[in-house]
Amino acid sequence: MTLQTIVNSTHPRILGSMVDVPGLQVGHFTMRERLTGCSVVLAPQGAVGAVDVRGAAPGTRETDLLDPANLVDKVHAVVLSGGSAFGLDAATGVMRWLDEQGIGFETGHGRVPIVPAAVLFDLPVVRPGDTPQARPGADAGYAACEAATTAPPAAGNVGAGAGACVGKLFGLDRCMKGGIGNASVRVGPWVVGALIACNAVGDVIDPTTGQVLAGARTADGLRLLDTQRALLAGERGSRPLPGTNTTIGIVATNAVLTKSQAKRLAMSAHDGLARSIRPAHTTLDGDTLFALATGTEAGPVDLMLLTVMAAEATALATVDAIGQARRISTNWGNVPAQFDLAV
Repeated sequence: MTLQTIVNSTHPRILGSMVDVPGLQVGHFTMRERLTGCSVVLAPQGAVGAVDVRGAAPGTRETDLLDPANLVDKVHAVVLSGGSAFGLDAATGVMRWLDEQGIGFETGHGRVPIVPAAVLFDLPVVRPGDTPQARPGADAGYAACEAATTAPPAAGNVGAGAGACVGKLFGLDRCMKGGIGNASVRVGPWVVGALIACNAVGDVIDPTTGQVLAGARTADGLRLLDTQRALLAGERGSRPLPGTNTTIGIVATNAVLTKSQAKRLAMSAHDGLARSIRPAHTTLDGDTLFALATGTEAGPVDLMLLTVMAAEATALATVDAIGQARRISTNWGNVPAQFDLAV
C-alpha cells in the first residue's frame, strides 16, 4: 500500500462564509474548562429551514419540525454543538436569547423561537487540567448568540469544532485534529454559504485531487495511512463506538425556497461531504446537514444550480475546517493538525 506523508498546509484561507448570505449572523462560544463549545447561525427575520440526516447515529433537536409536511416553515436559529447529547441543551440558551429579542413563531400567546440543533461527540478530548464533565449548555448557547455578528466567522478550534478530531478508525492515538470551517460560492445573484464542523471517523481529502489532507496516521504517527485504502486492503482497527463521530453543518442561500426545495439543498450538500470525507456517512457517524433560505434574492430559482453550489460550498468548508485547525495536547497524547505537522 502506498502511504502519503503529512505535510504543512500550503493552501490559502478559503474566502467566504455563511455571513455572505444576507440575513444571517454567526457566533461561536468556546469553553475554557474543556476543549468543546457551540456555534450558532441566527436568522432574526426567519429563514425557511430543512434538514437531511445521513449518518446512522445522529444527535438532533427539533428536526421533525423541518419536515416539509409539517406546519412551521421558518426557523430563527440553528445550533451546532460539541458535548454529545448534553450539547443539545445549548439550544435552550439560544431560545432564551431570541425570546429576549422578541423573535419567534407567533402563537397568539407569545413568540416561540424555532431552534433546531445537532451535536457531535467530543467527550474524549480532555486536556491536562480540564474538567471532563464540562459540556456546552444553555449558557454557552446564549453566549454564542451574544457573540454573533455579520463579520467573517473564526474557524478551526472554536465553537462546535473546538474538540473535533478526524481519522479515528484506527484509534484516538492515531487521529488528527478536526475543526469548524467556512466557505461560500457565488454565481450571478445567488450565494450559498456553508458552516461545517468536521469530527469524522474517516479522513478529510482534497475533493479536486483526492489527496488525503488529514486523518488516520500510521502506527509511528508520521504518515497518513489513508483509511479507505487500508480498509480495502484488509486492515482492521479498534473500531470506535457508533455515534462517537459526526460531521454536522449548515448550508444557506439567499434564494426564495419552499421547505421541499430547502430539503433538496440539504440533501445535495451531503454530496460535498462525500467528496471531502472518506469514508463518509458511516454507521459510526451521525452526519447531519441543515439548509436555510433567507429569500432576500427574489429572482426565479434555478434549484439545480443551487444544489451544485451547496455541494461545492460544503466540500470547501470541510477542507477549511481542517486547514484552520491546530494541534492539541490531550490526556492520551498530542493530536497533530494538517497545518502544523511536517515530516
